[in-house]
Amino acid sequence: MNHYMNRAGEQLTGNAEEFIEHYYGYVLIRIMQALGAYGFRGFYERKEHFLQSIPYAIDNVNELLNKVHFPFKMPALIDALEKLTQSEKLRTLGSRKKELVVTIQSFSYRKGIPADNSGHGGGFVFDCRALPNPGRLEEFKELTGKDEPVIHYLQKEPAVEEFLRHATSLVDQTVENYIQRNFTHLSVNFGCTGGRHRSIYAAENLASHLKERYDLRVELIHEEEG
Repeated sequence: MNHYMNRAGEQLTGNAEEFIEHYYGYVLIRIMQALGAYGFRGFYERKEHFLQSIPYAIDNVNELLNKVHFPFKMPALIDALEKLTQSEKLRTLGSRKKELVVTIQSFSYRKGIPADNSGHGGGFVFDCRALPNPGRLEEFKELTGKDEPVIHYLQKEPAVEEFLRHATSLVDQTVENYIQRNFTHLSVNFGCTGGRHRSIYAAENLASHLKERYDLRVELIHEEEG
């Protein structure tokens, strides 16, 4: 700041001391604007990565309050800001790890892709209809992808193994990114014609994999199981 003031002084005339006296008031206003934006985007729009910037802004407010003598009195604001800097809840927003919930659903394309009711949108939809269909065989028609005969049938199919390998790799990449960014929800949907065999098998397979590999919560839903 001193460098810029010296350069400005070569072109402009003015009272440098008076400028400095009022300068930090504008700094404080700008920091409060940033805090308001972080809070609005994080708490109200639920874009939680904005909340991670709040502790840094609070540190800046605390530094100003401890080092700067403002040329005007604002007791109510100063009192509110001091309480803000003492909030343990706000200071730990950037470091607090939140639980990631992965909702895995199997469904029938006859009824359409399930709606995401989490409010986050996005997620994966995997189409299992290109895989071998045990539902066409008489001995499997009354069973589902959770029954051992269907599981053994699908486990022996190379196309199923390859499909799950690719799907699992994509989901793993996103899960690791979401955990790092403190995101709280991911949806994964597996669909097939009837929603009872291939999609249930794939959903169960992914759920077991995620539970074994990551520290997160899995919600497993089979729309056509009953």
